[in-house]
Amino acid sequence: MVNALFDNLTRRKSGVRSARVSSWDQSGCNQDYWMVPENGTVVLADLDGPGCITHIWLTSFCRIYEGPGIMDPIENARTAPVNEIHNALGLNRETTDPDYFRKALIKMTWEDSASPAVLVPLGDFFGIGHSMPSNFTSLPLNVSVKPSEDRHFGAQCSCSCYFPMPFNKRAKIEIVNENERPLGLYFHIDYELYKQRLPEETLYFHSSWNRESPCNGWGDNLQVNSPEVNYVPNLLGEENYVVLDAEGSGHYVGCNLSVTHFQGSWWGEGNDMIFIDGEKEPSINGTGTEDYFNHAWGMQKNQFPFFGSIIHESDFAGYQVSYRFHIPDPVYFSKSIRVTIEHGHANHLSDDWSSTAYWYQTLPCKPLLILPVDQRLPIKPQITRPNQKAFPSLNPDMNAAHQAMQKRNDIFMPKKTQALMDKKNRTLEYEKGEIAFSKKIKKDFDLC
Repeated sequence: MVNALFDNLTRRKSGVRSARVSSWDQSGCNQDYWMVPENGTVVLADLDGPGCITHIWLTSFCRIYEGPGIMDPIENARTAPVNEIHNALGLNRETTDPDYFRKALIKMTWEDSASPAVLVPLGDFFGIGHSMPSNFTSLPLNVSVKPSEDRHFGAQCSCSCYFPMPFNKRAKIEIVNENERPLGLYFHIDYELYKQRLPEETLYFHSSWNRESPCNGWGDNLQVNSPEVNYVPNLLGEENYVVLDAEGSGHYVGCNLSVTHFQGSWWGEGNDMIFIDGEKEPSINGTGTEDYFNHAWGMQKNQFPFFGSIIHESDFAGYQVSYRFHIPDPVYFSKSIRVTIEHGHANHLSDDWSSTAYWYQTLPCKPLLILPVDQRLPIKPQITRPNQKAFPSLNPDMNAAHQAMQKRNDIFMPKKTQALMDKKNRTLEYEKGEIAFSKKIKKDFDLC
């Protein structure tokens, strides 16, 4: 047994070594975060096995620098990146990239496989749907966000994952930043090393992401639950939304689902249908999307270890994020599995759906696909500015203000760029340092 939750606490284990890789400041100072370059990739962990990753924690930030602040960028770079000071005070002029949780990917590869077993937008992997963090607690995943930033696009938060991730030979975890801006990242990856190889029946953790925006609906002008819609049959699920389409042998352990609903009625009338080992008709049929997520009569605003609402449509009109984990009740497959849900009864609605699936299976897995960045970005409510009135002609003092700001910006931005470059270079150095350190731990463990 790799990591039974409470069983571990009651037995003495021999031949096990606990370890961690993290973003700690290897100079001994307090710059405990890495900076993933724009359009770049950083290796968070490259581990030799046998072993098992037991916990991942991280927090992140991605800022848009819109102009000069009054704090020196070089000096300010030596502090923790906590400039949560309102721009109106003039100390800084930074905003959060609202889409960065979708622009960055988390990628995991086991045993030198040719393709990754995990390839998911960073936020969605941890249950951050629509790039909008909100507090939730489940058994395998948790997110914690300050009340002032709850349900804000791109808000800072902390994320934890407790899915066990075993490996015999090698485990590699990377962040792929497909953004035009650098990504700041604090992280811990806790793991165990073993003297003995894992049992032959050990399965590997997998996760994938999918999106349809919009889903291919046929009746957006028809009322949900009307007789016109309800008498349309759907037995084979041909146009269902696909949560997971995997090949191999293993078991499906759950998903999170993010929906943006456009009709203003009810988005969740569709049934879940699961096809196992190539069957043409689903052998597992549900009775409604809310029923799949263990709710009823619509989605409730609650959270439990295995199911719940992360964002409820009553809190943010038209937006819902839900989760369901099959940890006590996994769905087993021997050859393949296809997990689907109707988007409205008989797929009549054209809403925006995206989902993250979690499962364990043998290697190799079916190659994972990921949409390009521009097709991953969340849909956000639009705030329109009224037409600008004709601007008055500038007097000498107004002209001087514009010129002074430009002069200050010409000094500020090169220093800001240099501070970011120093941090990115230090990250590349620390990336190598953490890999070397984990190899030393493994070598010392093997010799003891």
